[in-house]
Amino acid sequence: MLWIKALHIVFVTSWFAGLFYLPRILVNLAMVDAPSGAERDRLLLMARKLYRFMGPLMILALGLGLWLWLGYGIGGGWMHAKLALVIALIGYHHVCGAMIKRFERGENARSHVWYRWFNEVPVLILVAVVLLVVLKPF
Repeated sequence: MLWIKALHIVFVTSWFAGLFYLPRILVNLAMVDAPSGAERDRLLLMARKLYRFMGPLMILALGLGLWLWLGYGIGGGWMHAKLALVIALIGYHHVCGAMIKRFERGENARSHVWYRWFNEVPVLILVAVVLLVVLKPF
């Protein structure tokens, strides 16, 4: 089980790296002037590739986490809270994908400042999840 735990940590860390960086690309996309096609196209290409790369990382992190959960039979209120945050994180991941599609269609209506705040969501979730897992407060 230690191998499963180690791999889970590796894939969660990798998925979070993408969740930290992809919204930053969206910040830059929101700052690009509409006529500057080359810069916009390059940023969209980066966003699409990163999003596609993040999908398998998410699946592996979730699968290994499920394996650990079923293998150890962990329960308690802290686990329910953690699972709620993981579900929120999955939603955040998919919202990022929807935002990329909006940028591709030229339908973005949000400012770079909004995306800067949006960029902080995974940091807050990560802090909460780590505190729940380590401290098991309830």
